[in-house]
Amino acid sequence: MRNRKTPKALTVFHAGRRTFLLTALAGLTLSATAFAGIERKRRFNFRTLARAENAAARRSSARYTGKKIVPYSGPEKPGTIVIVTRERALYYVLPGGKAERYGVGVGREGFQWSGVATIRRKAVWPEWRPPKEMIEREWKLYKRRLPEVMKGGPDNPLGARALYLYQGNRDTLYRIHGTNDPTTIGRAVSSGCIRMLNEEIIELYEKVPIGTKVVVL
Repeated sequence: MRNRKTPKALTVFHAGRRTFLLTALAGLTLSATAFAGIERKRRFNFRTLARAENAAARRSSARYTGKKIVPYSGPEKPGTIVIVTRERALYYVLPGGKAERYGVGVGREGFQWSGVATIRRKAVWPEWRPPKEMIEREWKLYKRRLPEVMKGGPDNPLGARALYLYQGNRDTLYRIHGTNDPTTIGRAVSSGCIRMLNEEIIELYEKVPIGTKVVVL
């Protein structure tokens, strides 16, 4: 009867106070640990996907480098605000065929709108009063209870300034406002309002008077 050979140590080496012994087993191809590693790689990792999506959102926001002066050949007069939803852009029309282009956040799918409105009210560090429909919707879909009113300040979702949009004497409930979350600029995430960086809504707020025309495309 033939004796089975015991696997021999290939080498012994020292690293600091630890001693490492390497062995080779004849005919062994993949260990159970290696198979487990392969199976783990095959599984869909939702955490990795979430991290990738968050990183993509940060990169999208990082690409926005602030207001730019661009050519404008549209029909609107200087002093008009034109919002192009698909571009995630707000244009403040200037004389001489120019406009200031700001990056904005817009309404998510199902909450986008278009039309003509007028700024009838302006507020500094506005308080937030979510519409009743929004409070009910947030609770029904996400079990998230919104406050009936939230005082203005750095933590307020409306940010540093708000421009209130009306059609005739009717409040549309849509606003152009700041945000305490800059990563939402360039994205479709709101319930229809237009979000701007706080420093940029402050700048726009100082330029536009009550009665300014706003065109949303």
